[in-house]
Amino acid sequence: MRKSGAIRTAAATVACATLAICLTGCGSSAHPRARGGANGPGGTPRATAPTRVPGIGDGMWRRVPAGTRQVVAVYGAGPDSPDSTVKLFTKTGSRWKQLRSWAAHNGRNGWTTDHHEGDQRTPVGVFTLSDAGGVLADPGSRLPYTRSASFQAPHYWNKNSWHDFDYVIAIDYNRVRGTAPNDPTRPEGQRKGGSIWLHMDHGGGTSACVSQSEDAMRYLLRTLDPRLHPVVVMGDSRHLAA
Repeated sequence: MRKSGAIRTAAATVACATLAICLTGCGSSAHPRARGGANGPGGTPRATAPTRVPGIGDGMWRRVPAGTRQVVAVYGAGPDSPDSTVKLFTKTGSRWKQLRSWAAHNGRNGWTTDHHEGDQRTPVGVFTLSDAGGVLADPGSRLPYTRSASFQAPHYWNKNSWHDFDYVIAIDYNRVRGTAPNDPTRPEGQRKGGSIWLHMDHGGGTSACVSQSEDAMRYLLRTLDPRLHPVVVMGDSRHLAA
């Protein structure tokens, strides 16, 4: 009888051990896929909006004002390239969501961290966006809009560029905020250049501005909202990631 009881006890012990192994391998709380959080059914990661605009490093991101909830990100193809991509992001809660993306152009010679008049390079950095204007009537801009024939590109320029400034958004580089984009005042002096704008594209590099399609300009004018403190973050990938 003692031997029989010992056999039953041993059998029960083996059964319990087997059950424990089974529970651990079949979705118990000890199994990583049984936990909630970032993973969905079967452990598949759930897509979540980023807490920072993609491609922007710590150094550049610290320059974005805390109250900013709209970012126009200009991703240059290379330090000496005139080709770039513009993406518009908006912040909801703590998450950034991309709204639109467009092909674009920047300075003919690429980018610079020390822009000066005539270098044909677009300044790298973070700049506020506060004023707009152009040759054409206001398309419904949320930014203050100045319509004036004075924006008209000179007709001694190539004909492809005659409509560049039909719509413009001033990038607040070496200018006085709250004035028309073509106000000539240069607080840091003429040598540092100015009149750096988002404007309509003519199919190639610019003097220093960022250009995109008419549809893109109309969308930006109707979407950028002073209450959301929009900025442009722009540069080639190496500088953006710094």
